[in-house]
Amino acid sequence: QSAVSTRIASLLDANSFVEIGGQITARSTDFNLSAKETPSDGVITGYGVIDGSLVYVYSQDATVLNGTVGEMHAKKIARLYDFAMKTGAPVIGLIDCAGMRLQEATDALNGFGEIYMQQTKASGVIPQITGIFGTCGGGMAMIPALTDFTLMEEKKAKLFVNSPNAIEGNEISKCDTSAAEYQAKEAGLVDFKGSEEDVLAQIRALVTMLPANNEDDMSYEECTDDLNRVCKDLANCAGDTSIALSQISDNNVFFEVKADYAKDMVCGFIKLNGSTVGAVANRTEIYDAEGNLTETMDAVLSARGARKAADFVKFCDAFNIPVLTLTNVTGFKATKCSEANMAKAVAELTYAFADNPPAYEILYYGKRSFASSEGLVYLPGDVDGDGEVSGMTVFTALESGGEALGYEVSLYLPQDESVTPVRYMMEPEYISPDTISQNEQAEKDSQAKEQGKENNTWTVDTDGSGVVRFFLNEQKGWKLSVVDAA
Repeated sequence: QSAVSTRIASLLDANSFVEIGGQITARSTDFNLSAKETPSDGVITGYGVIDGSLVYVYSQDATVLNGTVGEMHAKKIARLYDFAMKTGAPVIGLIDCAGMRLQEATDALNGFGEIYMQQTKASGVIPQITGIFGTCGGGMAMIPALTDFTLMEEKKAKLFVNSPNAIEGNEISKCDTSAAEYQAKEAGLVDFKGSEEDVLAQIRALVTMLPANNEDDMSYEECTDDLNRVCKDLANCAGDTSIALSQISDNNVFFEVKADYAKDMVCGFIKLNGSTVGAVANRTEIYDAEGNLTETMDAVLSARGARKAADFVKFCDAFNIPVLTLTNVTGFKATKCSEANMAKAVAELTYAFADNPPAYEILYYGKRSFASSEGLVYLPGDVDGDGEVSGMTVFTALESGGEALGYEVSLYLPQDESVTPVRYMMEPEYISPDTISQNEQAEKDSQAKEQGKENNTWTVDTDGSGVVRFFLNEQKGWKLSVVDAA
């Protein structure tokens, strides 16, 4: 079995792959090309399933003309994108290619344009994932750059626009700019690097976290975790927020993207009650698998970190994935290098959050703020009244047909029957469109509270169940605040 077939078999569920265009070969006859056998014209295309989810896959075969992109090779990939966009399924490309097929000249060059166009059309419509297992240079380097996620084999794979030896003042022994290490750490193009087996496993894991397209959310799965479990060590994870995110996620699942780039900013996907949630968090410390502190950083926002977060938030926005942010920032990174890019990078991040935003709930704990898009909002806090962070407060938006009905607040308490939970209630506060006096504001607030009581629009957790519901009814536009009702 060839390497290309092995990769497809390892990536997809057993016996699920169906090939498309298996009989297509190179059409060009120039430079005696017709005398050479070109099975599938150097790329196998088709569809299959990953954990039951439909995906479309193309895998380049380096044994056929070194996997170079020719006219029919490109048309097969472009046609695969047509199928994927029509059915609303992700596209996964497995790259091992020597670049453009020179024998086919402008036909091959036009083929690159067709692939770029299809990738552009698919952007924000279906997820696009690239795995690099061999050479990916020149015009081929644009393909992973146009996709949403890129994973790279760390030893044999090469990714470059200009080869390391063609860069002025450099040669490969000085700095291998095509290596996975460089592309992940310096360029920020690679989300994950590892062995071929690890790359394929990570692609499978990523597909299970993502929706199939921008309209049909297939990323939900049944939650098998205990929603009432307490994250006892959460306060100790304030420095390394990647650990904090894994702590609050269902079954501690956290898929981090671009982990080696801009390490002061953590971006990735977690599961909350079975739903995929994007996470953006500042980080000041990094711990290894043994719990040893390996790196420390200032609590500042860097230009690289802002761009990293902006790209991630834009992806989440395109596919309607809610975003949870953990923030611990004292200011902006103040260096000459960062100053040259800071304003533009921070503007991109601001735009990403502001463009078509959902209703954001921002909750503060100590000096750190925890925010989430409309849906689930997790806030660690002192929910048992003992003065220590030992539980979790979770806000869930109540909706019907896209119309906001209110909020449900759940207090996840420590598993200790001797603990008396703090009582919470949702208290309506009047928000005036005009400037009014303090006395008028107080009177409006009082009226809002009384109306809430009369209409039974808010309730108090009097039985210690840890659940409070607040229904908006006619009170749209009023602010909700959590108060201690003990």
